[in-house]
Amino acid sequence: METLTAIKERRSVKHYDKEYEIPKNEVKQLLESALLSPTSYNLQHWRIVQITDPSLKEQIREAAWGQAQVTDASLLFLLCANIKAWNESPEQYWTETPQEVIDMIVPTIDPFYNGKEQLQRDEAMRSVGILAQTMMLAAKSMDYDSSPMIGFDSEKIAELINLPENHVIGMMLAIGKGIKPANPRGGQLPLDKILIKNKF
Repeated sequence: METLTAIKERRSVKHYDKEYEIPKNEVKQLLESALLSPTSYNLQHWRIVQITDPSLKEQIREAAWGQAQVTDASLLFLLCANIKAWNESPEQYWTETPQEVIDMIVPTIDPFYNGKEQLQRDEAMRSVGILAQTMMLAAKSMDYDSSPMIGFDSEKIAELINLPENHVIGMMLAIGKGIKPANPRGGQLPLDKILIKNKF
């Protein structure tokens, strides 16, 4: 599917074919596409938790107030981020670049993030959002539907997945074969209410 078509047709679908299994090669393709998502300083601090255990899915569904897509969609991911990735051997993100690039970029990472807790969390959430959109558009281009979710008890789910210290859950993402279309769009604001040129 052409990219602009995927953007127009991507919707948050809530009802899925419970029996449909996405082929493993397509799941791999989807995830490899996700890894191409951009991150600041190439930190790649997202962590994708794929939930495959049926009993764990049921527990997560309960913590998501019974939303059916949690258990019914073919794939369920918790999109998380390591807030402290900037401080964990940052040179590892630049191993395939020339040494002069490493020498220029890596020393700037610590002063950019160190002591700036809000920035660290903001950066993690930005990265998760970009990752999610990449995954949703990749899924749509492969003729699958998706449902990004924040409607869940994040503390309970963090406990269920043993979320490590210094990590945060950005959102949940269900992907599969939709069996019922999304509700009509609620309405888009006109571009002239959204676009500001130069200054507010």
